[in-house]
Amino acid sequence: MGEHRPTGATLVSSNAFGQLLLRLRLEAGRTQEQQAEAINTVSGRETMTRREISRYENGENIPTSHTVAHIAVACGLSPDQLKREAASARAQRRKSPVKQELDDMKRRTMLGAGPLIGAALASEPWGRLTHALNRGSQLDSRSAETLAERAGALHISENHLTAQQLQRNVVVHLDAITTALAQSRAHEKELSIAAGETAALAGWLAWDLGDQPSARCYYQVAADCARVAGHPPLRALTLAYASYGASTPARRIELLADAAKHVRGPGNATAAAWVHGRHAEELAAAGETTPALRALDRARTAYDYADPTAEQTWVRFMSPARMDSLALSVLGELAHPELNEAATAATQRLGSDLPDAGVVILGDLAAALLKGSDTEHGVHVVRKFVAAATARPNTMGRARALAIAGQLPDRERDLAAQLRVLAA
Repeated sequence: MGEHRPTGATLVSSNAFGQLLLRLRLEAGRTQEQQAEAINTVSGRETMTRREISRYENGENIPTSHTVAHIAVACGLSPDQLKREAASARAQRRKSPVKQELDDMKRRTMLGAGPLIGAALASEPWGRLTHALNRGSQLDSRSAETLAERAGALHISENHLTAQQLQRNVVVHLDAITTALAQSRAHEKELSIAAGETAALAGWLAWDLGDQPSARCYYQVAADCARVAGHPPLRALTLAYASYGASTPARRIELLADAAKHVRGPGNATAAAWVHGRHAEELAAAGETTPALRALDRARTAYDYADPTAEQTWVRFMSPARMDSLALSVLGELAHPELNEAATAATQRLGSDLPDAGVVILGDLAAALLKGSDTEHGVHVVRKFVAAATARPNTMGRARALAIAGQLPDRERDLAAQLRVLAA
């Protein structure tokens, strides 16, 4: 009869790679569940689970090269380094038990050596990675770019995620960028900008969920990132987000006027359109008609030159529909004669089916139509708005629900009641 070995003995004895994954997770200060969330954030999918992380760390499984790359980026490492380790681990499983045990002993010894490992010992894959963990690795350009792109994608997720859902994703991604930033200096500016953009969004979400102290802390760290990176548009983003939670109209206008100073020059057209549009919105709410119309004109002019795909990643939320929304908000607040024409044009751009364009956009369009002459169409859009705001409740949606409720015709009392429930 052949030699009998307990099930899983080889896996346990040859688990140097699992030990390495465990160390990476602990270096990042994460639980297994948090590690799974960080990997899902990098990959943009929801496939990784705590159980799978446990299987990797216990040596039951070696992740695919694709997954290894996501793990590396989530831990602030170059995927190539971790891929070499995974390849070595797979080769290790094909060796004889005696040779495997000898190599495992060497690996465990070196992994536990910590800062005693020097550059001379980094010629082997395990030596290179352990050395990198102690000295700081060089995240490759593609991994840094992936983290930055993900930060931008989060800014447009409000269209289909609630504030609570989005907040979890944002916090996990901020953790992934922070880990990468601590490990690598080669892409410090790029990662600092991505971290600041993510922190600014985290502040906005905290405000949206009624947590002002956390919002202020996030905005402060986002401003610090803008200063460290020397990136004015990030400073503008932080100021514009902070304007929503400012305590007085004068303070909101002041913050937005300051933000406008940081979006001058080429490459900032989309950001400038949003900042000037927000400035116009607050000026209109304060009854400053002429300054509001001038700010709106600056926003529209800037948007004529905008290319969201070639500018900062976070500006992608500034779609034509969002520009229309800002214009309708300003013109509606001022009861401007151009309102009807602007509402008609915005409706045509959205299409007759009124696709999921976001709670804010639908709210502004509904309000504009009700203030104008197309009441029937306005009521139709209000119903769409109620459905969207119910699915994705947020502070801006509640504010618009309250404003719209008072504009509905008397025959729509039930709809008005639904809006007031949303606003509560």
